[in-house]
Amino acid sequence: MDESLYKSVLAWFERKGWQPHPFQLEVWQKYDASFSGLINAPTGSGKTYSALIPILVHGSRQKTKGIKAIWICPIRALAKEIEISALRAIDALGMDWSVGVRTGDTSQSDRRKQKLKPPDILITTPESLHLMLASPKDTGALSHLDALIVDEWHELLGSKRGVQMELALSRLRAMNDKLKVWGISATIGNLEEAKEVLLGCGYNVHRSCIVKAKIKKETIIKTIIPAEVETYPWSGHLGIQLLPNVLDVIKNSKSTLVFTNTRAQCEIWYQKLLEADPDLAGVMAMHHGSMSKELRSWVEEALHDCRLSAVVCTSSLDLGVDFRPVESIVQVGSPKGVARFLQRAGRSGHRPGAVSQIHFLPTNSLELIEAAALKEAIEKGKMESRMPVIRAFDVLAQYLVTIAVGSGLRPDNLFREIITTHAFSSLSHEEWQSILGFVVSGGSLSEYNEYKKLAKGSDGIYRIINRSAANRHRMSIGTIVGDGTLSVRYVKGGKLGTIEEWFVAQLHAGDVFWFAGKPLEFVRIKDMTVYVKKSKSNKGKVPAWMGGRMPLSSQLSAAIRQKIDDYIHNKVKDDEIKALAPLLDIQRERSILPDQSTFLIEKFESREGYHLLIYPFEGRFVHEGLGALLAFRISQIKPITFSIAMNDYGLELLSDQEIPLEESIENGLFDTKHLGRDIGNSINAVELAKRRFRDIASIAGLVFKGYPGREKREKHLQSSSQLIFKVLQDYEPDNLLYLQAFEEARYFELEELRLRDCLERLKKQDIKIISPGRFTPFAFPIIVDRLRERMSSEQLDDRIKKMKLYIEKG
Repeated sequence: MDESLYKSVLAWFERKGWQPHPFQLEVWQKYDASFSGLINAPTGSGKTYSALIPILVHGSRQKTKGIKAIWICPIRALAKEIEISALRAIDALGMDWSVGVRTGDTSQSDRRKQKLKPPDILITTPESLHLMLASPKDTGALSHLDALIVDEWHELLGSKRGVQMELALSRLRAMNDKLKVWGISATIGNLEEAKEVLLGCGYNVHRSCIVKAKIKKETIIKTIIPAEVETYPWSGHLGIQLLPNVLDVIKNSKSTLVFTNTRAQCEIWYQKLLEADPDLAGVMAMHHGSMSKELRSWVEEALHDCRLSAVVCTSSLDLGVDFRPVESIVQVGSPKGVARFLQRAGRSGHRPGAVSQIHFLPTNSLELIEAAALKEAIEKGKMESRMPVIRAFDVLAQYLVTIAVGSGLRPDNLFREIITTHAFSSLSHEEWQSILGFVVSGGSLSEYNEYKKLAKGSDGIYRIINRSAANRHRMSIGTIVGDGTLSVRYVKGGKLGTIEEWFVAQLHAGDVFWFAGKPLEFVRIKDMTVYVKKSKSNKGKVPAWMGGRMPLSSQLSAAIRQKIDDYIHNKVKDDEIKALAPLLDIQRERSILPDQSTFLIEKFESREGYHLLIYPFEGRFVHEGLGALLAFRISQIKPITFSIAMNDYGLELLSDQEIPLEESIENGLFDTKHLGRDIGNSINAVELAKRRFRDIASIAGLVFKGYPGREKREKHLQSSSQLIFKVLQDYEPDNLLYLQAFEEARYFELEELRLRDCLERLKKQDIKIISPGRFTPFAFPIIVDRLRERMSSEQLDDRIKKMKLYIEKG
């Protein structure tokens, strides 16, 4: 590093009482040498200035006009913080650079000003960057771009927004092969792959690097342990009984964030805290994604200015806002992932050298195992990987129109650019011609002009057909789509409520499910409405809700299994596991505790029927697919129907007939052979694909959601996407978007890869089939979740008390 270039920077740091971290100096040195790469540093360690300072130092010698650097933020709140940091540094260095912010919240007048006089540093989002690529004037402003920073790259990596970012980078590199690209990422399990995806195929390995901060961020994790585990709920997702402990944390801290996993939890905890301590009125607020931008901004500013003592929030405050005053964090319920928990812990002590402090509040007794597992995983640095999305043809179709609307689509050049991305490195020339042809002509939809988006000029360049189509496209740019809900009605009339699409997608005509305390037979779906009729059956599926379906990560699943193994072999050192000992001992007395070499299956008969409890400890998503798979395979041996329920630890199959378990195992119940085929037969694959296709059609621009203030009703969007799906199914079954819907159903809805890994692990274990004669502590929460939809809250509370007493008395 040329210290003469950084003399003013070092002087500024000295005035502030700062000392550059070694990782910051390393990034500056690598930037000077025209490297690109990935910066990995703890929250609050100064990683923003590690990337920003060299941009300013080198930019101070540039005389060209236009945007010199783009800083990509995954969320709007982060853009504000980056702007403050950039302006602070520019002022300290005596530069006359300007900083602009362009997000979905930026007014049209501000955008016009930016076009007339582009800022030197533009802070924006992936969506807004694509909007610039869809404008010839904006694209021209990028011709002098020297650097692009992607903040919180790990947040984009495992989503279609990451693919969107990859495509934009491929275009910017084509415009300037000397462009320096840097990502900033939290610790994840696949940092090297994250760097490769960011930099694209064919990057100069000799001019790329990962810079890791060797800073040990101290995180203090305090578990709120119930006084008596035996009397604390053995199931549930609220943990309100420990509310007095949360009040103590709030009263003993200058400021506190109370993280919940769902918006419903957030609302309930906020109300319960106010009821318990009315003095919190005016000094406590709530923050979640359904609130207006104005309200959320007020909460953020009030917290930053120390006007609030506490904020009850969701993932809306996971990242992006520099809350220096926040002293303590409370996590209500397991976050189901190591990285997510550490990210939230980092919201406290959010500055170099500060200690992060987080309190883990279990919402049921068994979550104490997860608390201990989280502690150990963080201590050992076992973080989840973020798997990059590949071959997302809906994003590619949208991008092709973006380029055509902007500077015009030159097919050969664009194909060469696109295959430099990780997402489309395997794109064949035939597939390229197929997706391009579909965007141009509409394929089997060619009878309708709205699907003919591009026209080829005499110069060989494809352009958008008209201004109206261009405007519609600009308004549709993006990959963030919402999950709809469906109204539930009787065939003969009468509304019961709403239910989420993902659950309905699994139902076949005639299937029975429980809703609003009633057994209902699924008849059909029409116009975003689920039509049902009363059923006399007392068996059926139990709906789960997306808000409560955060998937348990594979790392945390493995850590939980290890904690149980440690207890069995007397290697307990965690206070959480020691506190849970009475419950674990009851499980061992009534059944067994499975160690790492044991696969536990429990079976017993009750007044409800024949119960089969299976404990892979692999997470709700995997268990959902596994339950359907096992039910199908058993039904091939004996015609039998099941009610299926699951949680993160195991699943239950309940039938009114005796279940041929041993015979099923002998016939390959847990085999991976024919897994894909059997999954397709066990769950309505076409319905799952239809559900995925709704989002695919929206991203690909096949369905227009309407102009602001004149949005189309959800049922129109749903019917349009289903109609398109049916046309492709009948007339163009090799369409890439149609095939993508089935791929996504397999890998995102059913987690087929993880299910396969789970079955491989189970095959290597010693199967122990136990007949405890009654439900055990492990079975208790699964059964309660099934009963929750069949009973009123009063009936359920009474039933839970009787079940606990039944277990405790033996």
